[in-house]
Amino acid sequence: MKFLDEAKIFLKSGDGGNGCVAFRREKFIEFGGPNGGDGGRGGDVWVEAVDGLNTLIDYRYQQHFKAERGHHGMGSDRFGASGADTVLRVPVGTQVLDEEKEEVLADLTEVGQRLRLLKGGDGGHGNAHFKTSTNRAPRRFDPGWPGEERWVWLRLKLIADAGLVGLPNAGKSTFLAATSAARPKIADYPFTTLHPNLGVVRSDDHEFVLADIPGLIEGAHEGAGLGDRFLGHVERCNVLLHLVDGTQDDVAEAYRVVRGELEAYGGGLAGKPEIVGLNKTDALDKDTIAARLKALKAAAGRKAKVVALSGATGGGVQEVLRLLWARIAESRPAPVEEEAPVDITPWAPTDSD
Repeated sequence: MKFLDEAKIFLKSGDGGNGCVAFRREKFIEFGGPNGGDGGRGGDVWVEAVDGLNTLIDYRYQQHFKAERGHHGMGSDRFGASGADTVLRVPVGTQVLDEEKEEVLADLTEVGQRLRLLKGGDGGHGNAHFKTSTNRAPRRFDPGWPGEERWVWLRLKLIADAGLVGLPNAGKSTFLAATSAARPKIADYPFTTLHPNLGVVRSDDHEFVLADIPGLIEGAHEGAGLGDRFLGHVERCNVLLHLVDGTQDDVAEAYRVVRGELEAYGGGLAGKPEIVGLNKTDALDKDTIAARLKALKAAAGRKAKVVALSGATGGGVQEVLRLLWARIAESRPAPVEEEAPVDITPWAPTDSD
């Protein structure tokens, strides 16, 4: 299935049904009076986060969604039926933005979360509504109120516990493939990863979700390379794993380039907990590893933990996973302990009493 994380769609709620002008006509009843019913209410437009989806591809080929209009009122005091609602089913993590992408209308982060985007129009009154003691045969009716309409953007931000960042060819896809059942494309040229990938990682007795995004290059926030639009998929992560290619001559500069792009993007990414991994150490000797670890620690400072690893051979991978889980566990809410049930059996007298 093709991955799509952004789509522009048109929404329209249903118009209200018109009221009816009718009069009661029965044999031997000379003045039956008005009996035109009201129109039904137009359908609403809802958005709902559902399980089992991880892309917005359904909104690539259909961009217009309209709710049913309300049915018209009829004689014999019959009110029109309400129009059916339209429900947009989207993956968890989807945001709904206005047409200018300036206002977030909805942010769906949990399965089952549901929000009404557009309200249907009210139905118009039939002539029975306007009957009074002085106006016994009104011929007035109201048309239904029009529904609402607007263009909106759907933007998907994947829900993951940890995110992988780094320059192209830093070994992010290899690391994801080595630690989970995900099978991202792996090759020896830049920008092998063209869209985000998710994998469920198992470390000891714990599980967490790891997200891999396409590599960043200098100037990504200005559109260089694939740009920085995919950074939105790691905004919700609790910790970042910053992989640096250990075979590069200047690992400190590689680290600073990615950090600069995170700061330029914003969204709180620069302040997230970070673990820095010197990757591809299987291609280096011990002295080179020690020298580049030292340079990387100097560039990262004291806040980030720097470790050496090799995604290809698995060296140091378990240590990294344990560090990631420790950060994730810190940010997760503590489980609420259930109190032991209190015995409330009513007292009854016994023979000894």
